[in-house]
Amino acid sequence: MEQQPIIIKRKKVVAAGHHGGSWKVAFADFATAMMAFFLVLWLTATASPEQIKAVEGYFRDPVGFTEGGSPNPVDLEGSASVVNETSADLEPNQIEISDDVVDTLSDTLEQRRMEELFQELKQRIEENETLQEFKDQLLIDITDEGLRIQIVDRSGRPMFDSGKAELKYYSQEILFELAKTLGSVDNKLSLTGHTDATPFGGRPGYTNWELSADRANTARRALVAGGVRAQQIARVVGLSDSVLFNKKEPNAPVNRRISIIVLNKKTQDSIHNSASAKGAPLIDLTAPTEEEKAEAMEKLESGNWLKEKAEPAPGELNW
Repeated sequence: MEQQPIIIKRKKVVAAGHHGGSWKVAFADFATAMMAFFLVLWLTATASPEQIKAVEGYFRDPVGFTEGGSPNPVDLEGSASVVNETSADLEPNQIEISDDVVDTLSDTLEQRRMEELFQELKQRIEENETLQEFKDQLLIDITDEGLRIQIVDRSGRPMFDSGKAELKYYSQEILFELAKTLGSVDNKLSLTGHTDATPFGGRPGYTNWELSADRANTARRALVAGGVRAQQIARVVGLSDSVLFNKKEPNAPVNRRISIIVLNKKTQDSIHNSASAKGAPLIDLTAPTEEEKAEAMEKLESGNWLKEKAEPAPGELNW
């Protein structure tokens, strides 16, 4: 009797991997598709039966429908102008979309880019040894202004020495590593310096306002040295302790921080427009005051002005 061979089957078990944050990008695509879907529903709901029939006929036979009738077969009476009937330059297949729809789509796409940058920064922090070491001091979120990165102080690990604006060596390394990613985007950056509520007593006339602004400028120089373009900086601000991170503990180390915001287009345009606004100044500092005008008139009427002009100044010869 022959001995049967023994066959051993081994099943390879593959553990499910960590999906990370890729689902957020997929969700952004889904949200964009849903928005387009609801736009179609909205257009359908506002159209008359004749307009719906015209759209249906166009999609059943676009060539025949266009050649057999008007080149602009659909008219939604201005509520959402899909085809512009007032311009003879438009081709039959050209579509005019309202500004509100364009702005909505633009905001959605920019939000998606911010989500992608958020994931890229998180991945860089996980993979980079320098950033991983100070992971608990990096706070990243998305605000109305854009993607915000906050580098906060921890007990025993401040970004700056007390009362000074010189970066610690590890703080400089953090900014250098962040600059590699921030320098690759087209968006402009905003930098803000914050202090805690402890009054600065270093030298007269120098307060937490000056200190927070100097620290923000120091962070700007480090980012530029690390790869951020100088033209990419849109704003550098010092806010002292006016915006506390921990309002319950005004002197907590976490209140001392540098905030870097990758600005979205809306905020970037707002900064540019407000800074370049034209118009007459409320107060013309070069114009003489009413008191100066009255004094000049008094001198002119009394003749003192001519007397002052006639008298030579000390050391000056009167020819």
